[in-house]
Amino acid sequence: MIDIRPFETLGRFSNDWLNARYHFSFAGYNNPSRNGVGPLLVWNDDEIQPGKGFPMHGHQNMEIITYVRKGTIFHEDHLSNKGLTPAGDIQVMSAGSGILHSEYNHGSEATTLFQIWLQPSAEGLPPRWEQKAFAARDYQGGFRALVSGQQQYPEALHIHQDATLFGTHLAKGDSLKQTIGHDRQGYLVVAAGQVDLNGSSLGERAGALIQKEEFLELTALENTEVLFFDLPVSC
Repeated sequence: MIDIRPFETLGRFSNDWLNARYHFSFAGYNNPSRNGVGPLLVWNDDEIQPGKGFPMHGHQNMEIITYVRKGTIFHEDHLSNKGLTPAGDIQVMSAGSGILHSEYNHGSEATTLFQIWLQPSAEGLPPRWEQKAFAARDYQGGFRALVSGQQQYPEALHIHQDATLFGTHLAKGDSLKQTIGHDRQGYLVVAAGQVDLNGSSLGERAGALIQKEEFLELTALENTEVLFFDLPVSC
C-alpha cells in the first residue's frame, strides 16, 4: 500500500518569518489520518527567513533530525554545542533527559529544511548533538544511510531507534530498487525533482506512506533528490 501525499495537501502554518508544511499532525494541524508512522512522529518542511529562527526552547525524549536543503541553520544548546549546518548537511539532536537549544538562520537568504522527529527506543538517555557533511556524489544513483540506529550503518549519524534515513540523488531517467523487509514500513519524501514510485508519480516536496510493500522502485522523471525513512512496524 502506497499512500501518496501531494505537497498541496500537507498541513500548513505561516507567520512573518516561518512558512511551514506538515506531513503529519503537528501543533495546530490535527489530521487523524496523518498521525505519524511507527516511531516517526514529525516531518516538517520549513522555510525560515534571514535573521530569524527558533529561540531557546526545550525538548525531552525525542530524536530530532535537521536536513538542510538550502541556506544554513545555526544550532546552539545549553550543553555548549554550537554549529552551522549548510545545505546538504545533516544535524542530529537526541533530546534524551532534556536539552535546551535554539536554531537561527543568520544568512542572507531564506533557509529551507526538513525537521524530522522520532520517538527514541528508550527514555531518559543523555542528551547529545552532532552534525555531518554528506557530499551528493557519495550517494549518486543509490541509497546511502544518512542517519541510523542500526549497527550495519556505522558511517551514518546515530539515533536511538531501529530506523534508517536513506538519501539518494538520481539523474533524469535513472532507476533504483530497494527491498523492504516484511516487518518494515517507510515514509518517502521527494526533496527535489519528480519521481515515479512503483508506478505513481510524486512531485517535489510530496510524501508517500509505504506499508506492506516488498520493494520500492524509483525512476527519476527529472534530476531528483529523495529521502526514505525505513521504519519498524511496531516500536
